[in-house]
Amino acid sequence: MTTLPLLFGVPATYQRLLEYKTLAGIVQLPRGKLRRLAVAGAPLDATLKSKIEAEFGLPLRNGYGITECAPAIAGVRAQTPRSDNAVGSLVAGIEARLVKPSGSAVAPGEVGELHVRGPNVMRGYYRAPEATVAVIDADGWFNTGDLARFEDDILYIVGRTKELIIRSGFNVYPPEVEAVLNEHPAVVQSAVIGRSVPGNEEVVAFVELLPGSTATPADLMAHAARQLTPYKRPSEIVVLDALPAGSTGKILKHRLAEVTREPA
Repeated sequence: MTTLPLLFGVPATYQRLLEYKTLAGIVQLPRGKLRRLAVAGAPLDATLKSKIEAEFGLPLRNGYGITECAPAIAGVRAQTPRSDNAVGSLVAGIEARLVKPSGSAVAPGEVGELHVRGPNVMRGYYRAPEATVAVIDADGWFNTGDLARFEDDILYIVGRTKELIIRSGFNVYPPEVEAVLNEHPAVVQSAVIGRSVPGNEEVVAFVELLPGSTATPADLMAHAARQLTPYKRPSEIVVLDALPAGSTGKILKHRLAEVTREPA
């Protein structure tokens, strides 16, 4: 059986490759013997996807999973590549439903919290029955904690339930704001979180710039204002030398939340 060389990573893996290309002055990243590109582990924005596909001349196949589900839940199939940031169709044997906070089903095409059921779902957290009951109901449905929508049988992940920002009564999904900020040529990567203020929430963005960049928060604000409706625009943009990340490159947003402070 022939094995095709595969590069698999989180979105930050591919962002770092583009950063390296710019800093090294490389015209185009060499593909070498690569034949497949795959990504999962965090929201993928369409701009990053298109840039990577242009670099390597290969489709970047998006997927979705979670540790408690062993971990695959959905993926874009090799025979049906996509130009958008969908995570594809469900893995065989897995059921899914989208529910409102009240527990009722959402209308077709609407965003809801994703619950899944199937042989891949864990039996429970080790020696943690209360934590298990909190995420798996009596019928075996596991609450992923992710917000999603379906277009026919194609799944789209739009954010995390706990990261949803409700600003002036409107829902703000951080990946949507991050995608806009990441389009700026000086931005390596970004992370958006909510900050509580009296009677409301604000949108706060943290960005990492290319080394040597002279872009300012005001420049990034102007860029965001051209593409985002007012309630989605960051109230503050903080430039950091590097965003906190785990061993896989996934951004640790809880670390950013710890340093966020309500303005005086």
